[in-house]
Amino acid sequence: MRPNLSTVKRWLGWWDGRPVLLALDVAVAVAVIVVSLTGGDPRDPHPALYVPAVVFSGVALLARRRWPFVVLLAAVACMPAGVTLLPLVVAQYSVAARHGVSVLTGVAVVVAGIAGNVVPVLQNPGSFTLVVVVLGTFVLGPVLAGLWMHQRAVLLGVLRERADEAERTRTLLADRAVFAERRRIAREMHDVVAHRVTAVALQAGALSLRAPDEATGQAAETIRATSALALDELRGILRVLRDAPAGEAEDTGPGVLASLEDLVDGVAATGARVELSLPDPLPAVAGQVGRAVYRVVQESLTNAGKHAPHAAVDVRLEVTGDRLAVEVTNRLTPHGSTVPGSGYGLVGMRERVELAGGDLRTGPTGDGRFRVLARFPVGAEQ
Repeated sequence: MRPNLSTVKRWLGWWDGRPVLLALDVAVAVAVIVVSLTGGDPRDPHPALYVPAVVFSGVALLARRRWPFVVLLAAVACMPAGVTLLPLVVAQYSVAARHGVSVLTGVAVVVAGIAGNVVPVLQNPGSFTLVVVVLGTFVLGPVLAGLWMHQRAVLLGVLRERADEAERTRTLLADRAVFAERRRIAREMHDVVAHRVTAVALQAGALSLRAPDEATGQAAETIRATSALALDELRGILRVLRDAPAGEAEDTGPGVLASLEDLVDGVAATGARVELSLPDPLPAVAGQVGRAVYRVVQESLTNAGKHAPHAAVDVRLEVTGDRLAVEVTNRLTPHGSTVPGSGYGLVGMRERVELAGGDLRTGPTGDGRFRVLARFPVGAEQ
């Protein structure tokens, strides 16, 4: 029958949950019993009580961390049977180590002094020097050692509390710095990016109304719709930067994956040739994974348009086991567009994929194509 785990933890609570302290106390009790049995004299004064008293005083030491003063009294009670001073020494040390400078420790010193010295003095008054030596060795010595251990434990506790407080302070300052930086980035994005994108949307809308032909009007409307979508996404990013707590819970489901068709249609409306292949039904993924898939496809289509304009692009999503693979490929062309890039597209893509628990591979293939391949975990438990 296996022991109850809660019972084991409750008993180990006497030793701060550390089995090594229990083993130490067991070793001390065994050592005291062995030394008392081999070093004492069972013939005087009560031979019949000697062995039981030694065993009782030794076993009682197992409770010295919980009830040290009770153990001290038990050791004193066993002394008339001829038990050595070792149980009394250990108990006296335990009282001082647990209670420090207190009335209880003072009472323990008096009790130990009387039990270990006054009685021998009354029996043999000529041994006063020996009494002083015994008093210093077997009473004051253990008390001073116990007081030192108590003070050391108090000091370590204070240092530990200060370290925890310093860590909490550092964490709070770091959170405040991160929050302030996020607010600053949000202000910059609102003041600069949002203003520019809004200007593009307004100018495209004006052009669509005054377009000289239908093709120009359709292109202007596409630019206006794309700019409006960019503003909506920018608004969501600003809300995350300003208000959303880190590590907030995310819903699981097809979510953002369903909007890949709208993304591809928007890119195709600009004249690009994009073929999209999605699994049916769409897999259930965490919100972070869905957004990462969307950004991988979006960034890949943008890079294909900049570096391989007019080349056909294949976007394919496949589910194999518990992994979702996103593959975007396009033909390599000798000439790219003149649209400048930030230089951080692939870096940001890799960071987003890794934060979602996936892995990313990019580079040319042997058949003259460039491939972006990302794999993500699939399932409700992310």
